[in-house]
Amino acid sequence: MPGPRPGRGMPVAEVSELPAEARRTLQLGDEQGPFPYERDGSVFGDFEGLLPRRERGCYRACTVPTPGSDARGARRIVILRNGETYYTDDHHASFTAVPR
Repeated sequence: MPGPRPGRGMPVAEVSELPAEARRTLQLGDEQGPFPYERDGSVFGDFEGLLPRRERGCYRACTVPTPGSDARGARRIVILRNGETYYTDDHHASFTAVPR
């Protein structure tokens, strides 16, 4: 699978650098669930235009649990069909590319 092609100065982090909860969510995303949150695995629109431009509907977002919180929180993993992966800890305000 090709890795992400970060643009506009997007930071890059290895999978091993992600929080443990993000690594588990990434595994669930690769296995297509089961997800702990109802909306996980749904299409992410990237209306902010922060991710590389791709065909509509190819981005899927999954919640990364936040320890000590019952709410979904702000952390997400975004995975494309081709394996490109991105992480955000600020609810899509910024992204980190995760090569795999």
